[in-house]
Amino acid sequence: MASPSDHRVLVPIDVLEGQSVPSTVVEAFGSVPVVLLGYREVPDQTAPEQARDQYGDRVRSELEALRSVFETAGCDVTTRLAFTHDRLKTFERVTVDESCDAVLLCNPAPVLESVLVAIRSDVNVDHIVRLVGTVLEGTDLEVTLLHVASEESRRDAGTELLETAATALAGEGVDASRVDRRLVVDGSPTDAILEAADDHDLLVVGESRPSIRRYVFRDRAERLAKRTVDPVLVIRGEYLEPAADEGDDGIPANDRSASVSVTDVVESVEEGDQRDGAS
Repeated sequence: MASPSDHRVLVPIDVLEGQSVPSTVVEAFGSVPVVLLGYREVPDQTAPEQARDQYGDRVRSELEALRSVFETAGCDVTTRLAFTHDRLKTFERVTVDESCDAVLLCNPAPVLESVLVAIRSDVNVDHIVRLVGTVLEGTDLEVTLLHVASEESRRDAGTELLETAATALAGEGVDASRVDRRLVVDGSPTDAILEAADDHDLLVVGESRPSIRRYVFRDRAERLAKRTVDPVLVIRGEYLEPAADEGDDGIPANDRSASVSVTDVVESVEEGDQRDGAS
């Protein structure tokens, strides 16, 4: 069984837009260390340094208030501040820098009673289940494991995958009575997941490609986060070897120059450690 301290979740918040973390989400993630990233996405013609000088104090103040909310819930919190031209790339960069297992995209969640976990393949089931088990610990949340099979011939394999995930959750201490399984045969996995998410309060999805350096928002997870009204937890994959088209660092050979390039200013609020330019 994984310890909560074995995990870390990035929570990016655009505090200047009034975005916040629902109290129900704070309570659910109280046992998991989090990195709060207060960010501001600025137009291309505005230098991130200029935005930091203009809005930095206000963002720090808002971020500190949010930090206190998590600390009151007993959470281990680290805070970062960023002014950027590309928020998604900055999320990805900080995720790697801070060794986070997942990114929590906050949508409103007035009620948090059930969690939908979309299981796509057996590649990263164990990693997903360990983090989900940690989040469920100490809560009454119900969980539905969902697999969308692309065709009828894949139904049996999908059923076996869901059983594997349920067994792994039991190994994390989650009572079987709290776990449901749902298998859907649908040629459009994204639509099927969104439809199922309507009946739940938190959506959990995993990375689809085997690379810790490949953008976590490049695939279906980004589209899901934009189209659902629920908070979305994007869990990074855990892999032992790079894919055939990747080097030892996990970056595709034809994508090295673009994969980690981002113009931003990122600060560690606790240490005042300012980092400029690309990582």
